Amino acid sequence: MVSADAARTAVGVLGNAIALFLFLSPMPTFIRIWKKGSVEQYSPVPYLATLINCIVWVLYGLPMVHPHSTLVVTINGAGTLIEVVYILLFLLYSDRQKRLRVAAVVLIELVFISALAALVLTLVHTHERRSMVVGIVCMVFNIMMYASPLSVMKLVITTKSVEYMPFFLSLASFANGLCWTAYALIRFDLFIAASNGLGSLFGLAQLILYATYYKSTKRHMAARKLREMSLSEVVVDNGGDEDSKKTNCTAPQTEIRRA
Repeated sequence: MVSADAARTAVGVLGNAIALFLFLSPMPTFIRIWKKGSVEQYSPVPYLATLINCIVWVLYGLPMVHPHSTLVVTINGAGTLIEVVYILLFLLYSDRQKRLRVAAVVLIELVFISALAALVLTLVHTHERRSMVVGIVCMVFNIMMYASPLSVMKLVITTKSVEYMPFFLSLASFANGLCWTAYALIRFDLFIAASNGLGSLFGLAQLILYATYYKSTKRHMAARKLREMSLSEVVVDNGGDEDSKKTNCTAPQTEIRRA
């Protein structure tokens, strides 16, 4: 019979794989941003929320805070590096006002994490109490990470389009929440179970929205493409008319000169 520790490790490894997919799932979005040279209407909120979430979970998984949490540290350490890359790209392709806002939020996050780590490691002296203090903070930020697409969900409902809500990010959020909830239930961890259980519900809500507005998104994008094509044809036609007018204007002058 498989022991609880072995089962928990197996689920944790699977959770690492799914979480890595979650962190990498916005890559198509950032490839699009890179090609267009603009962040368009994409929101930086999910990436800022994920960054601070990963950092606090790294703190939670440190041996001096919550021993035997290597899998928590490894995946959230990788997630921190990935989110830093995303935010740097967002800063590069944003306008000045949005760039300043994002930089200010990152600075506030770093100051907060530094203060939390310093206070916990110097003023709290047992693993249980450190785990409780950092665990509560982790739970709050984990819920914020899962809830961060709510602003995008509002945009989806308003525009009836899922163009700016990446499908794979929603799918990975749902699967990640389920896996880490199972991990926490095998050897009960309230902080991991509560936040990821709620996160799986947020992920499910995003998938339902995607299924609801997928067809209308296709129609909107097709109509926009037709409008862009029509506009380009009008510009070409106007250019041709201008050329013909110039030709007609210069022709009589040539005839006069010849006469």
